[in-house]
Amino acid sequence: MNLPKIKNFPFTSVLGWSVSRYDVFKNCKRQYFYSYYSKFDREIPLSKIKKLKELTSVALETGNIVHDSIRDLLVRLQKTAKPISRPNFLRYVAKMAEEYCNSKDFCEVYYKQRNSVTAQDLIPQINRIIENFLTSKRLKWIFETAVPESKNWIIEPGGFGETRINNYKAYCKVDYLIPVGDKIYILDWKTGKRDEQKHSRQLIGYSLWASYHFNTNAQNITSTVVYLSPAYDEYTVNLTDEMLAQFQQQVEDETKQMYEYLQDIENNIPKEKDCFEKTDNEFFCKYCNFRELCKNNF
Repeated sequence: MNLPKIKNFPFTSVLGWSVSRYDVFKNCKRQYFYSYYSKFDREIPLSKIKKLKELTSVALETGNIVHDSIRDLLVRLQKTAKPISRPNFLRYVAKMAEEYCNSKDFCEVYYKQRNSVTAQDLIPQINRIIENFLTSKRLKWIFETAVPESKNWIIEPGGFGETRINNYKAYCKVDYLIPVGDKIYILDWKTGKRDEQKHSRQLIGYSLWASYHFNTNAQNITSTVVYLSPAYDEYTVNLTDEMLAQFQQQVEDETKQMYEYLQDIENNIPKEKDCFEKTDNEFFCKYCNFRELCKNNF
């Protein structure tokens, strides 16, 4: 299957729905304000909020390193399908881990939960996850089924995955898309815990993104979450017309909920920060990058 080019959209300031954006909105409106509207804060310097926003974590960086390592390996497979040298690949992953850890600030260190975080702290877990990937049925399938059409693969397409769902702006950025015959397969690598409710929403969004851009029925698209930790597993959503209609309505409803916190929808200008209430759920506060700003001591 030769896929048409991904559609481009003219820039607009209008808010765009995404699974991750709405999750932040749902969990804590104040965190949502700091994440998406920090330049409108009248009290705290933008540089301070930006510094906190850019903090990473051990779990997040583990996922980033695994994700980017697999991306680079798939790019390599587009050039040559020679067998993977496990020692060479693990050395490559270790080098990436060093570069990433040396260039980022960790939330655990900033909030004095740990004295330091180094690549050596992350590599044992990363190697276990990579081993799950290298021995997986999915990688075997890629070699045996997908490689012949590797020139048509889409790996981390540029931009933010903008699309339209029920005529609302939405972002559903895919990791890895391959056509095989008249079918499209979308894969999303996960290193965190299984969450079928959340991940099914992502998968439906990916399918609608591909359907919109490539002018194909969403039910011709198979979207799969590949869980790489603690053990290898997969989760695929089998789309129905009812699921698609329900999801499209959810996107509309959730977008309208976020609109309610704006004083200017067209220009995406928020109401005052005080309108964005803080959560009373201590779980979210414990892991929030911005907890210093709320002066919560959990």
